[in-house]
Amino acid sequence: MTTVLIVEDDPINLRVFSKILTKRGGLTVKGTEDVEEVMKIAKGGEVDIILMDVSLSHSVYKGKSVDGIKITQFLKADPKTANLPVILVTAHAMEGDREHFLEKSGADGYISKPVVDHEQFVNQILTTITNHPKTEKV
Repeated sequence: MTTVLIVEDDPINLRVFSKILTKRGGLTVKGTEDVEEVMKIAKGGEVDIILMDVSLSHSVYKGKSVDGIKITQFLKADPKTANLPVILVTAHAMEGDREHFLEKSGADGYISKPVVDHEQFVNQILTTITNHPKTEKV
């Protein structure tokens, strides 16, 4: 079973994404905005992909305020989680943001909110998982 971790601080977005992914994609979904939990789940190999909200307003890691870009950088810098695909999800979809966010974070993809085309949303996630080298179990 393919599992998606949704890192999102808006409960409505979390619910909408969860519903789309379970109903349309047949995927299993976990959701949290707790950075410690994100790291634990990622390192534990419990998920196949992470959907990461860029602007996490309440997230703190090791005493510092962090956003989705920073958390993705942590994940990509750790050999245990470096190969875990991360797709950034953001409402800040200005011209040039996509490239900037992808380059800065090392993420594997980018989806802008609101998600209008549910089928395309699910397909992008499934394609990213399929085209991604499997994470080595350490």
